[in-house]
Amino acid sequence: MSSRPPLAGVLRLGRPSDIWFKPALSVVAAVAPPNLTLLALGRLDLAMYTMAGSLCALYAHNRPYAARARALAWVVLGMLGGLAVALLAASLTRSAVVLVTVGAVLAAAQKVLCDATRVGPPGNVVLTFISSAALFVPQSPDRIPGHLALAAAAAAWAWLVGMAPGLLRPHGPERRATAGALNAAAAHAEAHGRGEAPARTRAAAVDAVRAARQALHAAAGTSGTRGALQRLVVRAEVALAAPADADPAPLRVWARQVRGNRPVPEVADLTGAGSELAARPGPLWHRLRPLAPLAARTALGCALAGYASLALGVGRPYWALVTAASLYQADLALTWGRGVQRVVGNLLGVLFFAALVPLAHTGGIALVLICLALNFGAEALIGRNYWLGSVCVTPMALLITEFAGFQEPGRLITERVVDTLVGALVGLGAAVVVPHRKRVVRAEGDGPRTLAATGRSRPHPDQRTGNTTEGVRP
Repeated sequence: MSSRPPLAGVLRLGRPSDIWFKPALSVVAAVAPPNLTLLALGRLDLAMYTMAGSLCALYAHNRPYAARARALAWVVLGMLGGLAVALLAASLTRSAVVLVTVGAVLAAAQKVLCDATRVGPPGNVVLTFISSAALFVPQSPDRIPGHLALAAAAAAWAWLVGMAPGLLRPHGPERRATAGALNAAAAHAEAHGRGEAPARTRAAAVDAVRAARQALHAAAGTSGTRGALQRLVVRAEVALAAPADADPAPLRVWARQVRGNRPVPEVADLTGAGSELAARPGPLWHRLRPLAPLAARTALGCALAGYASLALGVGRPYWALVTAASLYQADLALTWGRGVQRVVGNLLGVLFFAALVPLAHTGGIALVLICLALNFGAEALIGRNYWLGSVCVTPMALLITEFAGFQEPGRLITERVVDTLVGALVGLGAAVVVPHRKRVVRAEGDGPRTLAATGRSRPHPDQRTGNTTEGVRP
């Protein structure tokens, strides 16, 4: 048994994603036009509704464009549905207890639906942040259609932003996934050749090959490019299954050639079974049933966090609710680690907010531009570690509350710190009370001619699966 303390590695920075700049640039492109338009019209108080739609641009950047179009459409519908429920509840009651309860139920539904459909990163927390914040904004029934129309218009623009790169690189996502599988298989073969313990490189290669199979399965059509990529993924699988016999050099060369829009290198088909790279997932209902304990854990943790915040007299209990919703991962150890990351990131974030607020209070244009910069920073950094991205997310969430009017910074900081601590403590408590179910980890879509058939595709015990939901977490 390892003697490392529980915090070891929780705050360690990892390598950024190969496409970290894509969600970072996309969210800026999606947020800027609506917010600058509202600023020009003198209605920056409506920015919360356009932000709801704009943040849909954070999703599905790793998916082929046909699958991305569908995923983004479902994200938009989920965002608008959660926002509609929240606005309706806010227009019908001002009871904070009732609103927290509604927010907790919404958070549980958003969590299990995102986990079951594997929508993410960033998963459920962006949806929960929007719906929970909307619950505590004064609302009336006659204004709901207009507010939803603003969110829908911004979401339509976000959908276009997410799909736009496909005009230049129509096979970009599956090319990147294939290159990642080839490079990971080469790294594993190199480690094996040096006589090193290859557990870590093997786990990374298994993940990369699985991601490539799934990306190619999701890609539309039966184009020559897709078939050539499938044959390269099979080469990566063969190298992973027999690293002692693999030559890393051609794998590296193929990986470089696959990127961009150059012709995909042609290799012989070693299997004759390219169509079996992945199987269709089961019905949504079958994927939802095992997540019942997760739904209960999320609803309980979010509700208790919100109630505790109300009992302490905090004016924005949804911050505690969102903190609890952000914690829940595949097992208790990961949930604990996410709680530590959340607290550290938020505490550093409020200090960052204190430094930024004098500049933000100079005018509306400064407020909008700072929020855009923080959006970019959050997406650029959060792939390194959740706490690092939270350093940008926290001041952004605080500044969004000032779109309707500048507020007293000391009170905002105090409430955010209290809600962070309350949400983390109560959320972790709920994770202990409602235990995690043990789940069998298996490669989804393993066909008879893929790694699962070799009996060698089982991840290393250190490899933990589950919804990591990297991305913006207000």
